[in-house]
Amino acid sequence: MSKSTTEMPNWVPLVLRLAAIYNLLWGSLVILFPKTAFQWLGLQEPNYPPIIQCLGMVIGVYGIGYWIAARDAATHWPIILVGLLGKFLGPIGFVYSAWRGEFPWMMGATILTNDLVWWIPFAAILAHAARIYETHRTTAEGLTLEQALRTAVLQDSSNLFDLSFKSPLLLVCVRHFGCTYCRETLSDLSKQTEQIHQAGLTPVVIHMGSAEQANAMMFRFGLRGVGQVSDPERRLFRTLELPFGTLGQLIGIKTFWRALVEGVVFKFGFGSFVGNGLQLAGAFILKNGHVERAIRHESAAERTDFTELSCPVV
Repeated sequence: MSKSTTEMPNWVPLVLRLAAIYNLLWGSLVILFPKTAFQWLGLQEPNYPPIIQCLGMVIGVYGIGYWIAARDAATHWPIILVGLLGKFLGPIGFVYSAWRGEFPWMMGATILTNDLVWWIPFAAILAHAARIYETHRTTAEGLTLEQALRTAVLQDSSNLFDLSFKSPLLLVCVRHFGCTYCRETLSDLSKQTEQIHQAGLTPVVIHMGSAEQANAMMFRFGLRGVGQVSDPERRLFRTLELPFGTLGQLIGIKTFWRALVEGVVFKFGFGSFVGNGLQLAGAFILKNGHVERAIRHESAAERTDFTELSCPVV
């Protein structure tokens, strides 16, 4: 078990304390001098300064929360989540109001330091917290591979462990169904199903949605005859050591490049989250209850050649 999955990086407390100090200073400034920011920006001063002072109080209270969260970000992640939501929704509300002419655009000058600069570090902290939680959960549950495979049941009530003794299996663990790369994976699997069967493998899709949701996606991509296992608790994902992605793995340059430049998102679209959006995908050859081969994706945009993975299997 790596340190990166059990402890927060050293930079996390520093970032949260900087956010706390910033909020406390900014909040104090707004409370003590509610007209100053308007004067700096050359805007009309507010008619009701106490309203602006109340806003300063809220900003300062967030600072106290960030200072507390800095002591143990993995435990106090809800504080960070609420802060990030505010820093995300606030600019959206401002743009909407400014677009309608209710606010001057100049008022958005403070959004850069109040909100935008914190998006990436706060999101990264939340991703770290999620991985730490998953590591502790996996350790506590402590399922063996056989136990996890026996709990992975297909719609005909058969389980993966017993099936792997009848025929080698190709387990395709996909991201949430709303992900454009999950849909690309299902499309690739559909195109390569014949070669997979010729290699002596039985493909099975492991997903985090319901059986009904999976049936709809399988039908859409021509996979009606392929088995599928619903794993919303992600027991099999965790036992097969498929981790949560980092911020760079989920929304990094490769992800955007393949989505927009290569046109994956225009071909397959995207939808709402059906499962955990942090989960990375992978593919495994399972034979006689043991993993013979494994591919664990290191990016949400990674693609697997199932034909190459499947041959030869003896």
